[in-house]
Amino acid sequence: MSNADDRVTARRTLIVISLVLATAFALAFVYATRRVLVWAVVAAFFAVALKPLVDRLQRRFVRRRSLATLLVFLAAFVLLAILAALILVPLFGELGRFADRAPGLVHDARAGRGPLGQLLERTGARRYVSEHSEQLRDLGTRLRQPAVGVLRGVVETVAGVVTVIVLAYLMVLEAPRITRGVLAAGGDGQGERLRRVGREVSRTITGYLTGNLLISVICGALTFVVLVLTGVPFAAVIALLVAVADLIPLVGATLGAVIAAGAGFLHSPTAGVVVLVFFVIYQQVENHLLQPFILSRAVRLNPLTVLVSVLLAAELAGLLGALLAIPAAGIVQTLLREYGPRRLRPTPPTGPAAQPRRPAGPAHQG
Repeated sequence: MSNADDRVTARRTLIVISLVLATAFALAFVYATRRVLVWAVVAAFFAVALKPLVDRLQRRFVRRRSLATLLVFLAAFVLLAILAALILVPLFGELGRFADRAPGLVHDARAGRGPLGQLLERTGARRYVSEHSEQLRDLGTRLRQPAVGVLRGVVETVAGVVTVIVLAYLMVLEAPRITRGVLAAGGDGQGERLRRVGREVSRTITGYLTGNLLISVICGALTFVVLVLTGVPFAAVIALLVAVADLIPLVGATLGAVIAAGAGFLHSPTAGVVVLVFFVIYQQVENHLLQPFILSRAVRLNPLTVLVSVLLAAELAGLLGALLAIPAAGIVQTLLREYGPRRLRPTPPTGPAAQPRRPAGPAHQG
């Protein structure tokens, strides 16, 4: 009996050690491949959002899945190219004119003349630059040294974007085969439930993207109005930049505020202050009113759930967590509704609205 107990204890010990080693190996594998996993998650995010468009195009106009997928992705690229042209062409033109005027602006700033020179004079920056010119020159030399690291970061970013596009394309292309495999693995009894979960997940991600786009349009439109009222030049281009930046979670609104406020201060100190105050107020409204309200309607989540999900995910996983927080919360809600305990599932509505409608039959003839 003692030998049997020893064998049982040894077996349990080996099982525990094996589980611990397997968990450690899995965590090490996830950490080592975290970049590829992030790319795969982002690609799946966009694949789920584009899949309904491909399905609709294939069902109505194009029979071949590969051609429908190619057309949708080409349309997306064309829209992005048009948006980039609307932003970059006027921006590069303005940068060229600024480069032509730069020597005169620098000369005036050093002499304390012009809007920039007066601003530097009032803030004491011109005196600080003249007194610490050697330190600033050394700082500029040190800033030029990590150019290799910046170039490496640019190459990695381009590689990541290309990888995400290719993965998303292949995911959309192979979606019917993947769906059939999942349904076959789930068995006949789970097929309808899995289809329902898939539809809900797709609706959640599409709703999130639509809501986020609506918020960015609101931000860009309000920015355009403020810039026009303050007389800042190229208001449309700056507002479009702000709207695109606002699509980036967590830091997008701040980046847009820096762009618009910088343009305002270059125009005049008064315009810069007005734009800065506007963004301070708007960011509070967007973070605590627009995002919870619009995204809760689009994803069908409680506004408090939306706000708490974004805050927690941003704290835990940074930019990627903020990007995926709301869709992940919607997916968790869908899974709880389908597979969770009954006490965690939403209570079905009661009253006349909850009564199923009976099909209309022939009128009784007397």
